[in-house]
Amino acid sequence: MTIPDIAGVIGVALMLGAYAGGQLGRLGMTGLPALLMNLAGSVMVLWSLAFKFNLAAVLMESAWALVAMYGLVKLAVKRLRGAPIR
Repeated sequence: MTIPDIAGVIGVALMLGAYAGGQLGRLGMTGLPALLMNLAGSVMVLWSLAFKFNLAAVLMESAWALVAMYGLVKLAVKRLRGAPIR
């Protein structure tokens, strides 16, 4: 297994961990930990795909990263406005 493969597997584990945590009620899906796990995981998978390209996977991971970034921006705006963060 190559380093990009290992990074991709860790990335998938992060995303699945965030999803499982949300489904089990241990992580808020719109909270900072889950969003960071999803963003980091998708970036790691995207990096691994640079070595073994797969268009469908790149599109999926890009969308996943964009959604996580959107959530992080929403959290940052809430924090700047002084709203409570869940």
